[in-house]
Amino acid sequence: MNAEEIYTLTIDGKGVATATASPVLDPATQAVIGLAPIADGDCLDAAIVAARGAFGHWRDAGHDVRARSLLDLADAIAANLDDLSRLLTLEQGKPLARAREEVMGSAFWLRSVAARTLPESVNEETADRRSITRRVPFGVVAAIVPWNFPLLLAVWKLAPALLAGNCVVLKPSPFTPLTALKLGKLARGILPDGVFNVLSGGDDLGPRLVEHELVDMVALTGSSRTGQAVMRTASAGLKRLMLELGGNDAAIVLEDADIAVAAARIFQSAFSNAGQVCVATKRVYVHDSVFDAFFERMVAHLDALKVGPGHEDGVEMGPVQNLPQYQKVTALIDRARSQGLALRSAELRPGLDSGLFIAPVLVMDPPWDSEVMLEEAFGPVLPIVRFRDAGDVIAHVNAGEHGLGGSIWSSDLGRATALAHQLQTGMVTINEGAYLAPWVPFAGHRQSGLGVENGQEGLLAYTQPQTLTTRLT
Repeated sequence: MNAEEIYTLTIDGKGVATATASPVLDPATQAVIGLAPIADGDCLDAAIVAARGAFGHWRDAGHDVRARSLLDLADAIAANLDDLSRLLTLEQGKPLARAREEVMGSAFWLRSVAARTLPESVNEETADRRSITRRVPFGVVAAIVPWNFPLLLAVWKLAPALLAGNCVVLKPSPFTPLTALKLGKLARGILPDGVFNVLSGGDDLGPRLVEHELVDMVALTGSSRTGQAVMRTASAGLKRLMLELGGNDAAIVLEDADIAVAAARIFQSAFSNAGQVCVATKRVYVHDSVFDAFFERMVAHLDALKVGPGHEDGVEMGPVQNLPQYQKVTALIDRARSQGLALRSAELRPGLDSGLFIAPVLVMDPPWDSEVMLEEAFGPVLPIVRFRDAGDVIAHVNAGEHGLGGSIWSSDLGRATALAHQLQTGMVTINEGAYLAPWVPFAGHRQSGLGVENGQEGLLAYTQPQTLTTRLT
């Protein structure tokens, strides 16, 4: 992999070079690893017009043809596992083992979605009348994905949208466009021309894509603030929306939890991908009677964590992906320190100064209303607070603006389930971190999102109902 490799847009089944390109940086070294083409207005129009032109044929091709195409694309991803994984580590920063998991997970997601079917329900069937409702696609879907899981989150949108009969224009983050551009290249010859288009560019490309008159639906994974901006822009055309937004997921550790298991799993949930996961555990409430034992185990995991460039053997956490996020997270840590909060930080080994590495931090028992508790860090920072009444914790968590996920930790599954039912979040797990699978619906409550991804409901989200009634007499 080198910075001299030529990357192109995918428009109407063809590779398209552009007059200008933007450097893509390795967050572990800040070295240029590639040049991403910058799509201009003509490229944008060409991609959307191509998608619109391909829509009728793709819609009418039938479920089996579309499913077969998803399986073929999954095979192409799996066949390029090594190259895609190395590129993903270079541009995103995650350890190579985690990059391989993302690549293979993307192929697995495509295969799982391909096995689904769209329902057709009978509303009435009499001698006089037959009425059925079937699911039909919207048309052109604009898929906008972030930099934390640039390949997998693209597939989360691409697979159900295509299976349902839509055509897609994908816009990756300007920080991590290369794996998406590679995906577009792999799809050429597998998907019919125009069915899947990939455009890279700057922050101005997303709004222009959302507001385009030929785009019927927008599927976004991003921050709550970005989701609000997309809603405002899309409202002029009443475009359908799928918004998977921010979260501030809480783990609630009860007094009867298995502390060793809870600490190990919560640590993994909090610091995987350097904390850059929408459903990462971002704050922990621990019962007062087990707080000290829990915190001690978390410190042990912190001290054992190996931080470094993702291509090195044994590395468990890489750098934060981009400079703006690095500055946001380090500023949050600095403010917590200036406020006199008790911070327990890992030590970074020498030689990491050139990259965007942040020593992972545990914040011990900060005030419940402190910034570090209420702000989604989206980085390797984890506040841990003590409580005595679980009802107080539930009320505090539900009072926040986010409602993506959460977890309950207890040996009493009945009690844990009762508490889980009280959490106003789209996903709750008991005795494990967030569980994501192609067959599990995933939706945010409140400002954490709109719509559903994954599962049968996630497939239906890329369709709209059409009722056909026939008078027989």
